[in-house]
Amino acid sequence: MGRQAVTGGLADWLRFALTPIGPARQRSLLAAFGLPGNIFAQPRGHLVNIAGHEAADALLNGPDPAALEAALAWADEDGNHILTLADAAYPRSLLETADPPLVLYAKGDTSLFARPILAMVGSRAPTAQGEANAEAFARNLSEAGLTIISGLAQGIDAAAHRGVLAVEGGSTIAVIGTGIDRVYPARNAALAREIADKGLILSEFPLGTPPARWNFPRRNRLIAGLSLGVLVVEAALESGSLITARLAADAGREVFAIPGSIHSPQARGCHRLIREGAKLTETTEDVLEELRGHIGASSPRHVAVSRRTSSPSRQPLDAVSQPSPVPAHLAPEAIQVLEALGHEARDIDTLALSTGLAVDALHTHLLTLELEGLASRQPGGGFLRLHVRAA
Repeated sequence: MGRQAVTGGLADWLRFALTPIGPARQRSLLAAFGLPGNIFAQPRGHLVNIAGHEAADALLNGPDPAALEAALAWADEDGNHILTLADAAYPRSLLETADPPLVLYAKGDTSLFARPILAMVGSRAPTAQGEANAEAFARNLSEAGLTIISGLAQGIDAAAHRGVLAVEGGSTIAVIGTGIDRVYPARNAALAREIADKGLILSEFPLGTPPARWNFPRRNRLIAGLSLGVLVVEAALESGSLITARLAADAGREVFAIPGSIHSPQARGCHRLIREGAKLTETTEDVLEELRGHIGASSPRHVAVSRRTSSPSRQPLDAVSQPSPVPAHLAPEAIQVLEALGHEARDIDTLALSTGLAVDALHTHLLTLELEGLASRQPGGGFLRLHVRAA
């Protein structure tokens, strides 16, 4: 983006956004006077009438010139974008929310805003099963044609981003709670670089903004606002993921929650959401059947995933005659579990005895087999091996 292209209207928007007067006053001024250039052209008295004395003085003084120059220089770099409320590329879904940011700092592919987006959120300290679930669901939902959005936090967020990046052509968006020139947590620096290269990183905060605690609830409203729905993978009762889910529900978006053990604190937030009306989610098909109209049923990747995640009720056993082929990438233990499955449902204890694997490991491998379309969970908790029609 060339400097001449950004120093006109964008400079006014940045000057307005970087002036610390608060979003409510900003909205009032825009409603009264229109574009930021018009606001700065007003006499002090007019500004006072709308926003008060302190805000009027702040506007007349303007932000730190160095901060403004740094933002304009950042926008001048390849792959960087600063989108304002007046830009055609600004995501329409955010314009429909109560508090859309004046400007968005974006690094990567802004065309992803036009794609169907699903949020995946959850605990920063997940169980091993929860992390595996996040990667597997993200991978399969990405293959179905969804762009996965999350918050680049450690735990479930990072696992969801990794799951998408493992898919050729998969797309993911990370909405962060710092300035876009910072990475938090630092351990996700390599992940952030890969997302910027293959997807999009997004922030509403000025350059250099540190990871203050109150930034993250504000970040969550963008994740909810950009999404068709939110899938909560694991969440304790006090988790910020529940904020994202409630924001999504308030905005009329779908809310999905994966259940867990009644003994796990990390499952209690999901269980509360389910009691409050979130869709209990066990397979990717549970998500896709709600969002299919937004994805496009003719998508080749979508059709493939839908077929893999179909239940036996959609593939009756009397119409099949041979097991589904075993993908070469399956782990040896997953293949061992698959071979222990048969035409009749087998419960987890029976599988543990026949394979010698721990229950936690069995759950991980069974989820993988479900998402690969090789096995199906039955009423009562047993598992079947799926079959395909004979050629």
